[in-house]
Amino acid sequence: MTSAKSVTRSVPSTVQATTISSSLLTVQTPGRGFTDLTSEAAKFLAEAHAGEGALTLFIRHTSASLTIQENADPSVLVDLTTALSRLAPENAGWTHDTEGPDDMPAHVKTMLTQTSLQVPVLNGRLALGTWQAIYLIEHRARPHRREVGLQFIGSNERG
Repeated sequence: MTSAKSVTRSVPSTVQATTISSSLLTVQTPGRGFTDLTSEAAKFLAEAHAGEGALTLFIRHTSASLTIQENADPSVLVDLTTALSRLAPENAGWTHDTEGPDDMPAHVKTMLTQTSLQVPVLNGRLALGTWQAIYLIEHRARPHRREVGLQFIGSNERG
C-alpha cells in the first residue's frame, strides 16, 4: 500500500473544449520497424494553436500500429521488434497468407499493440515523459504508405 505522503497531484486545470482540429498524416515507412512521429504531432499542435486538451492519433491500417515508447536508447526498439517477431513469427503455419508470409504476423502484432493513442496536451505541448516518443510500427517487411489521423480536442487557451 502506498502512503498518502508519497503521492502528489497538481491543482486541476479546467478549460472549456472549444476547438476540434484534425489532420491526416501520410508516412512512407522504410519497411519493418519504428518511425518516430513525435515531431509531426508537435507541429500539428502548433498549427492548430492547441492550448489545453487531448491529441488522438489513429492509424488506418491493420498491419501497422502505434505506440509510445522510449526514445533515448535505440536498442529498445530493436529488442521490441525482436519480441514482436517471437510472439508472431512468419513460419507459424498461418492460414491467411495471400499477401505474403509477413501479413498474418503483422495483423497479430497490430492486435497486440495499438491502433489508437491519446496524449494529454498541456500548455500547447504533448505531455510525454522525458524519454517517451510516439512511434508508428511498421509490421510488414516492405515499405508501405501509412495514414495516421490526428485530432486535437480542447481549447486554444494556454494554462
